[in-house]
Amino acid sequence: MELKDFISITDGFPKPGISFKDISPLLADPRAFKEAIHQLAEQTQELAPNIILGPEARGFVVGAPLALELGVGFVMARKASKLPGELVRCDYGLEYGTDSLSVEKALIRPGCRVVIADDLMATGGTAQALVKLVRECGAIPAGVVALVHLTDFDGQREFDPVPFRGLIKFNR
Repeated sequence: MELKDFISITDGFPKPGISFKDISPLLADPRAFKEAIHQLAEQTQELAPNIILGPEARGFVVGAPLALELGVGFVMARKASKLPGELVRCDYGLEYGTDSLSVEKALIRPGCRVVIADDLMATGGTAQALVKLVRECGAIPAGVVALVHLTDFDGQREFDPVPFRGLIKFNR
C-alpha cells in the first residue's frame, strides 16, 4: 500500500505559494490509517518512549493511536485556557504571529522519555517548542515523529540532536 496516495494536495491553499498536504483521505480509509500508524510505531519503538505528546489538534489524531499501538500513555498539548491545574506552557512562532501550548505538569514526570507526534513536519516550530516544554518538565525528549515530512523545509534542524522520524515524504 502506497500511503502517499492517500494524501491529497491542494496548491495555493491557504494562500498562494503554499501546497497544502491533507491527511484527511488517509484518516478516512481505515486500512491506510491503520497501516500508517503501524509503520510510524515501528519507527518510534526504537526511541523507547514512556509517553507520546501530541499538539492540538492534529497531533491528537496521530499521537493517540500511536500511543495505543506502542502500549504507552498519551498526553495532549492544548492551546491556551483549555486545561486546568498546574501547567507548563510554551510559546512558538507562526507565519502570522505566535501561539502557545500547555500540558498538565503532573502528566509528564521527570526522567520519562517523551516522543512528540504530529501530523506534519515543515518548519519545526511547534516541535521545537514542545521539546523545550518536555525539558522544562524534567523529562527527556526522546524524539519527534510526523506522519508527513516536507523535506524541503528541513524543520528537524530546529530541535537537533533530538531524533526525528517522518513517514510520508514530500518536497514542498
